[in-house]
Amino acid sequence: MNVLRTTLSVCSMLALSTTSAISRDNVHAAGSSTVLPYATIVAEAFGENFDFPTPLIESGGSGAGRKKMCEGVGTNTTDIANSSSRIKQSDIDRCASNGVNEIMEVRIGYDGIVFASRLENKGFENLTPAMIYEAASDKSTKTNWKEIDPGLPDRPIMLFIPGTKHGTREVFEKKVMEAGCKAVGSYDYFKKQNGDNKKKASKECFKVRTDGRSVDIDGDYTETLARIAANPEGVGVFGLSFLLNNTDTIYAATISGIAPSTETIASGEYPVSRPLYFYVKNAHLGVVPGLQEYIEFFVSDDIAGPDGPLAEYGLVSDPELAKTQDMVAKRVPMGPLE
Repeated sequence: MNVLRTTLSVCSMLALSTTSAISRDNVHAAGSSTVLPYATIVAEAFGENFDFPTPLIESGGSGAGRKKMCEGVGTNTTDIANSSSRIKQSDIDRCASNGVNEIMEVRIGYDGIVFASRLENKGFENLTPAMIYEAASDKSTKTNWKEIDPGLPDRPIMLFIPGTKHGTREVFEKKVMEAGCKAVGSYDYFKKQNGDNKKKASKECFKVRTDGRSVDIDGDYTETLARIAANPEGVGVFGLSFLLNNTDTIYAATISGIAPSTETIASGEYPVSRPLYFYVKNAHLGVVPGLQEYIEFFVSDDIAGPDGPLAEYGLVSDPELAKTQDMVAKRVPMGPLE
């Protein structure tokens, strides 16, 4: 089967993600802006190759997508939550309270988050979690990158980071803010100040400044790109796939000396990487036409394998894809969170 009869344009992908469903005969997914382009590629190819309507794919953020999925059971509710962070116990509890008792967790591959600047904004080729923490923390009084490290450019600090409803924000907090907080010694201080409470120490590390030098972006990466265009000295947070498709405009910093790439993410070298997921409401399998077929198609070798279109767009293929394919075929719901 030729899964790519048509060449997808960015415009058609964005149009698909925002078009309203005209019938509930199609699969409906919502959530992560990171997973959005991958899900849109799959939805378009699915509509071209199967006798089902093209699935409706919406963005809005990982947390928002999981919340929509957990609103209840029925064709007036979402089938799939796309997510760039793992589901939380609070999501599972919300689902259960609304009668959503079986959820399938499907890992589609891996992605990295990158810190990117416009091509003309030189000097941000090498960053560390400690530098980013000192730039973004609400404890920081520094206003210029050169105050953080003499090797950084003499430019005002201006960061554009994912808003709190995005799964990317959780990765940013844990793998950048907390790692940087520990590197400069602040984590140990916060832990001591909070009676050796690690959770409270982490929360202090996560707090970002509110003086206008760190700006939350609630939209998708196109909004972040637009902010950098309007503020050419700014540094923005993106997914690797978005970077790879915009290298004519932006470049990414290395993090602790490791450049972001599909190879360094696959090997685990790049320190700011994460798995990507979607979550399926099992009660809708066999009820919503094409739902089972869509999720099997999504994780097929032709689509999610190392030579498939998702890899071409920047997704790092999951080495355990065969296990995921078997789980999806058997409709195995996820167990308790570890």
